[in-house]
Amino acid sequence: MRSVIQLAHVSLDGFLAGPDGEFDFVVFDDELQDHIYPLVLPVDTAIYGRTTYQLMEGYWPSVLDDPEASAHGRTHARWYASVKKIVASRTLPRTRTPALTIEGDDIVGTIAAAKREPGGDMMIFASPTLTHALAAAGLVDEWRLTWQPVILGGGLPLFGGKEARSRLELRSSRTFRSGVIATHHVVKR
Repeated sequence: MRSVIQLAHVSLDGFLAGPDGEFDFVVFDDELQDHIYPLVLPVDTAIYGRTTYQLMEGYWPSVLDDPEASAHGRTHARWYASVKKIVASRTLPRTRTPALTIEGDDIVGTIAAAKREPGGDMMIFASPTLTHALAAAGLVDEWRLTWQPVILGGGLPLFGGKEARSRLELRSSRTFRSGVIATHHVVKR
């Protein structure tokens, strides 16, 4: 069975974004990129909420045409172009694009079914509302979090209070020069 992995940058007080949806607190320097990209590249399905998907779709497709793009940026842009995407949205129109699924009615059922299909791991990128629903259904298998050295005092929380109670096993942690701490937890079943 495929794993569902949540990858997110989170403040020390548990927020993925500030009160107005801002991400300006996130440290994502070369050292952190060197850590994260090897985790992302083997993933064959990206899971997004509508807002995160629209941010990604508005940025990554143009990176390969940008002569100023970094090597990391180009690598991620190629990955983004090739990966299958599942998007939770009640407002985006359905599509016939083979590598893109827009699910508005039953995202939990769609992800549960996708876990049973052959393939590589699936990764949720930020998307707090979607994460809350999938965690509440017990579908998140791993948490890969970069704890940012900031307290926001409010915003969009990573955990919504309705997640299924989960015992976690810490698989690894790493502290970066920037003060970011990356942790990898696996849900004990």
